[in-house]
Amino acid sequence: MTTTQTGARTTGRIGESAQRPDGTLKVTGEFAYASDLWHDDMVWGVTLRSPHPHARIRRIDVAEALTVPGVSAVLTADDVPGENAFGLEHADQPVLAADVVRYEGEPVALVAADHPETARRAAARIRVDYEVLPALTDPRRALDDDAPQVHPGGNLVRHLRLRRGDPAPTAPVVVSLDFEVGMQDQAFLGPESGLAVPAEDGGVDLYVATQWLHVDQRQVCLALGMPPEKVRLTLAGVGGAFGGREDLSVHVHACLLALRTGKPVKMSYGREESFYGHVHRHPATMTYEFGAERDGTLVYAKADVLLDGGAYASSTAAVVGNAGLLGLGPYRLPSVAVDARGVFTHNPPCGAMRGFGCVQAAFAHEALMDELAAAVGVDPVEIRRRNGMREGDRNVTGQVIDSAAPVAELLERVAAMPLPPPLETSDLRNLPGAVGNTTHGEGVRRGVGYAVTYKNIGFSEGFDDYSTARVRLEVVAGEAVVTVHTAAAEVGQGLVTVQQQIARTELGVERVVVVPADTTVGSAGSTSASRQTYVTGGAVKAACEAVRTAVLRRAAVALGRPVAGLALDGEKVVGAGGEVLAGLADVLGDDAVEETVEWRHRPTHAVDPETGQGDAHVQFAFSAHRAVVDVDTELGLVKVVALDTAQDVGRAINPDAVVGQIHGGSAQGMGLALMEEVVVSDGHVRNPSFTDYLLPTILDMPPMRVEVLEYADPHAPYGVRGVGEPPTISSGPAVAAAVRAACGKPLRRVPIRPEHITGV
Repeated sequence: MTTTQTGARTTGRIGESAQRPDGTLKVTGEFAYASDLWHDDMVWGVTLRSPHPHARIRRIDVAEALTVPGVSAVLTADDVPGENAFGLEHADQPVLAADVVRYEGEPVALVAADHPETARRAAARIRVDYEVLPALTDPRRALDDDAPQVHPGGNLVRHLRLRRGDPAPTAPVVVSLDFEVGMQDQAFLGPESGLAVPAEDGGVDLYVATQWLHVDQRQVCLALGMPPEKVRLTLAGVGGAFGGREDLSVHVHACLLALRTGKPVKMSYGREESFYGHVHRHPATMTYEFGAERDGTLVYAKADVLLDGGAYASSTAAVVGNAGLLGLGPYRLPSVAVDARGVFTHNPPCGAMRGFGCVQAAFAHEALMDELAAAVGVDPVEIRRRNGMREGDRNVTGQVIDSAAPVAELLERVAAMPLPPPLETSDLRNLPGAVGNTTHGEGVRRGVGYAVTYKNIGFSEGFDDYSTARVRLEVVAGEAVVTVHTAAAEVGQGLVTVQQQIARTELGVERVVVVPADTTVGSAGSTSASRQTYVTGGAVKAACEAVRTAVLRRAAVALGRPVAGLALDGEKVVGAGGEVLAGLADVLGDDAVEETVEWRHRPTHAVDPETGQGDAHVQFAFSAHRAVVDVDTELGLVKVVALDTAQDVGRAINPDAVVGQIHGGSAQGMGLALMEEVVVSDGHVRNPSFTDYLLPTILDMPPMRVEVLEYADPHAPYGVRGVGEPPTISSGPAVAAAVRAACGKPLRRVPIRPEHITGV
């Protein structure tokens, strides 16, 4: 098994739009994704999954499967050598179900064979005797006394209480609503895939598409009963993630089969199995109330948020934290009362997805801000500007916003952008339904909607959030080369390029190689929470600074000069006046200078369990969207005409990549507003395919104007602010607001379906 070093000669430093080393390979189809992994003598693994949301396993008979020619192993829970348990935050999920299945699609058995179709045929011959049990599929019933218990400890995952200010506030203007958000899928194009290779030392090497190598390693070690030095993980090519790869998929299963067969084992899900094989965005039911003065100034907010976590914990507790602590939006609120709960059900497990709890809440709080604007007679931009946070304000947990909070400016910028031309009905392509000839504009109405939001960056509530970077500087064949090694997962966001840009900026060396991420270097944490440029970028910066210091100390000794008067300039050591004193090759010779740094941002803190007060977050990012839509009010069809946005990114390390992240995040938010939903009925997924799970395509995406603000965060490396998640949070509510404005209906659920608009 070989891996490829990424990178050497793309140019660009901090603030420049450097070319991505993987860009050309991806658009030409030459990039090796995890599903392209291959080993000459490998066998194929497949998973047998439960057809029931809740059932007791009476007996598993694998005898017939073992008779299929080409089958080399059939495994059940009895064959798990370590603990039959894994989990992102809590090890509550079995590697293979032993006694009970808790959701449709739960893994029950594994098969390895010389061909994937052979393995699938053998898996179909495994006989499982199930006793079907009552399933809890309505999260609103989860905490009832008579509800079926998903786990022995009860159905509550977490209850977050947030209390601040007057416990019994009143206001002259009160608005309220109930809101519901459906289950969204991350819908990455690259299915879950991995290759496990048994090693001579009795361990295993796993090449896998993931977001967090070291947490994966910890869970695999637990299940295999092996120490970390025997379980080595290397990042394979990732075809999108968006949170759906934080939890394990093929990881343990492939390793179990490899160790049993003594051969490399490849596992790669098809699209339907992928829907069962990873977590989704939590569905939510929410009740919100705002009280305000007659001019619209907010006095208090109340919210009750219920998240369906599905059958296992995954990251539900942290999602509840975000939904509660950030779920009232970027507004000044003297008094708040929030209850956010996550519960177990027998629905598919839910976990991390871009926006992480804030997405669901934003649909509710932004819809209610529009209600408040109407109630007091001001426009939607003004109501948000009037109440928007400013630097120095305290948020609802009492934390001071100690860097830019440009809510008003973001809104003003999107409001000032030119609107698209008026609706033109002579060309069918301009209308909802387009050349389907469903309308000639008779029932088409245009609507404009606004939304603004904020999102925490990095891990919060006291989590030990850090990253590790190893940087090496040497001269090879007369040329200086920097090698950067981290465990940070490149999932398509451009992290490899960012690491190269930082190394070039700090060390002045053009040739920068980023080696494949793996577990032979310390943890970099997850590629999630919009954190990697901040945290791994901070680690690479610190390691480069340590390398530079070491090189200059060596040069000071060789030159007989004080180190304080020396600097690196490209591949030269220069004095205080800029005079060249030595070449880098003269200083290093055949030696290399290498430094490893474990870097942390400033600490966060757990919130008070009774009041939710505390400095829970390290950084906040703000964004605003304006959506313009045309709605056929007779057929319920929607065309998004424009989706414009402004976002503060602190410092754009790679400006083109920043805009790309904003475009992509906006598409996902729009998708949830209008079409994306995993339909679950009685615990069964009804649409596990991209035929029936609808996604925005390039034809659905409207033109976007993007304004990037750069108000540097003084507490962050280079002033950076996380970029990836905020556009997903504010885009969807803006689209929903525009549809409401067009059709005049409250529309308290997303995705908005045609029947919601037409009432039919």
